[in-house]
Amino acid sequence: MLEIIIGGYAFLVWLLCIKLKVIPWNIKTQVGAVSGGLALAATIILTINVVTPSSSDVRAINYVVEVVPRVSGTVTRVAIEGNQRLKKGDVLLEIDSTPYRLKVKQLEAQVADATASAKTLWQDLDSAKTQTIAAQAHLDLMKKRLGQAQELAKAGAGNQFDVENFATEVKKAESSVANAKTAEARVTTKLEAVVGPDIASVAQIKAQLEAAKYDLESTIIRAPTDGYAVNVAVRPGNFLTAMPFRPAMSFVEHEQRIVAFFEQNELRFIKPGDKAEIAFKTLPGDVVRAKVDSIVWANSQGQTMQSGAVPNMPMEHLNAPLAQKFAVKLTINPENKPFIPMGARGGAAVYTEKLAPLHLLRMVMIRAQSLMNYLVLKLH
Repeated sequence: MLEIIIGGYAFLVWLLCIKLKVIPWNIKTQVGAVSGGLALAATIILTINVVTPSSSDVRAINYVVEVVPRVSGTVTRVAIEGNQRLKKGDVLLEIDSTPYRLKVKQLEAQVADATASAKTLWQDLDSAKTQTIAAQAHLDLMKKRLGQAQELAKAGAGNQFDVENFATEVKKAESSVANAKTAEARVTTKLEAVVGPDIASVAQIKAQLEAAKYDLESTIIRAPTDGYAVNVAVRPGNFLTAMPFRPAMSFVEHEQRIVAFFEQNELRFIKPGDKAEIAFKTLPGDVVRAKVDSIVWANSQGQTMQSGAVPNMPMEHLNAPLAQKFAVKLTINPENKPFIPMGARGGAAVYTEKLAPLHLLRMVMIRAQSLMNYLVLKLH
């Protein structure tokens, strides 16, 4: 498009100066015509770089999840091959579940035993209450006999030995009552210590059982989201451990982010919602339509890492570092989105609300760039 404008300008100069001779064609007009053409081209280029900024650094970014098992064990089955499209929840691989199934059975037996023991606590409580009543009745009887022995001794009809004997029996009976009440309180405390519908001992084992069942379920590793697995080198017989630095494979999420990087002085008119077009190298001849989602107003040059050292200022360097670019997030309509591989690169143009007629120039340029992607420029 720029070539067309310059060509039109040259035609106008030829028509007025040479064909119609309205303007004399001399050294002054020749220099003026060339200078005017250069000024026109520079003005157009500098203007479209502001109102329709372009980026030569567009990247398709996918999140990658390192698949690390929660439990350790021997791999018994690898359910997938690499680079296959998967849905969330699809089985990736299975670990030998034998020790985890046995642990679940063991805890299920302990739950049954603890539940039965909990039921006997009510019987123990009834027995403790009965013993308390009996001990209290014996204590009352011994106190009565002690009182009678003391009255007889005062009247001279009894002896002091009986008084001392019944006094000792009262002490023993009081101790028995205290022991019976302690036993009753112990059983009552166990029955009152509940977690939900269960007493504490049963709830504790049930929690262990739930954890064991979770470990058993974790022996089947599933896809965390839609996507595909890469680097599937694990095979049946390999032993996997729950360590983050030894992942079983890498899983590439289907969700994708398109990011274009612009110079810092190109963003003055870009706003969320502006239209954009992208020419990916993996899609030669195609122009992908998009919209501006947001501008990431941050880069690493503005970050100060936590440290005990005083940071160096740019003026202390021989040459100040170049200003880093800012990222602009672009969104593509999912209904018309072509397959864009992770790591795809290309160029993009954003069409702001300023000077809309000049957008046509950038449209021509981005389409020319897309056609240039057909060329494979290498000699080997």
